[in-house]
Amino acid sequence: MIFVLYIIIFAYCLAILALIFGFAKINSFDYLGLEPKTKFSIIVPFRNEAENLPKLLNSLSKLNYPVDLFEVILVDDNSDCRLQIADCRSERQGTDETFQISIIDNVRVSNSPKKDAISTAIQIVKTDWIITTDADCVVHKNWLSALDNYIQLHKVSMIAGAVTYHCENSFLHHFQQLDLASLQGATMGSFGLRKGFMCNGANFAYTKSFFQDLNGFDGNESIASGDDVFLLQKAIARFPEKVHYLKSGNNIVITKPENDWKSLFHQRVRWASKTGSYQSRFGIGLGLIVFGGNVGLLFVVCCLLFGKENFFLMCFLLLAKFTVDFVLIKKTNVFLKNKTHYFLISSLFYPFFSLSVALYSLFGKYEWKGRKF
Repeated sequence: MIFVLYIIIFAYCLAILALIFGFAKINSFDYLGLEPKTKFSIIVPFRNEAENLPKLLNSLSKLNYPVDLFEVILVDDNSDCRLQIADCRSERQGTDETFQISIIDNVRVSNSPKKDAISTAIQIVKTDWIITTDADCVVHKNWLSALDNYIQLHKVSMIAGAVTYHCENSFLHHFQQLDLASLQGATMGSFGLRKGFMCNGANFAYTKSFFQDLNGFDGNESIASGDDVFLLQKAIARFPEKVHYLKSGNNIVITKPENDWKSLFHQRVRWASKTGSYQSRFGIGLGLIVFGGNVGLLFVVCCLLFGKENFFLMCFLLLAKFTVDFVLIKKTNVFLKNKTHYFLISSLFYPFFSLSVALYSLFGKYEWKGRKF
């Protein structure tokens, strides 16, 4: 049994070291020297986001990008009240230009409100490039400029980008930030290894023609989440050379963490519920190794607490896992411009949280936007 534990922790450390290597292989791209040319349609599915949407629209009004080269399509997924959006004017350099905003109702045809919202919006999109983001996000002023310059310099049809949290000084928020940083690090690391399998729909761009070539979300309509991951995995399976990761400080999207543990638990259950339908063998294998590493850590902690097995060997296994985790998260946080707080206590608590989420996702229901799935 102990030998198996050594193998699991060793495999976990090798996997994280591979992701660290992949992370380093992706070059940062912050070039903004080209004249903007790309036209974008920004699709924002929302449900009862009257508090958050004005902040997103305000950040869009500050974009360093010509207003005639982008439009915003808000897709209302049966909100409690009809949202009224006033004209949004550009705040750049004192100009008084407006960018186009459309509000449409979601047309439900599947078990996934968000996939339906994106598919509904795509029917009225007039540009070729589509970007999806969430209503509780804010974007960098050079968000579109970085995408445009990258598109002009690369033959690409789909681009994944980074997402981070705006945290208050609480353990709950920093715990989520560390968790998201590990996911972002794994995302960038997998792309660096040419094994991309994960992305975030809050910062995801692709051409309309590419979406149609992939037959959109066909094949996973029954799964409530995964508008981003399943589309990415389908794209990489068929056209890997057309899918890139944009590692740019100008392209980071900031979103909000959950404010209570129940909401966080249900969010993570929603994320975990789609992993069983992954198409990527690399993603499935990595997920199993990471899960095994977290379960293995529980056994190591138990051995230390109850005096079982060799104390120094258990400490070595604990230190090895913490070290590789810290390096990946620290490198990711440096890129995301975040501080690494509560790492030790979060690392000890995370395996219990992760195991609970994984087990619950197999049998339980979760709540999302006031609905049960």
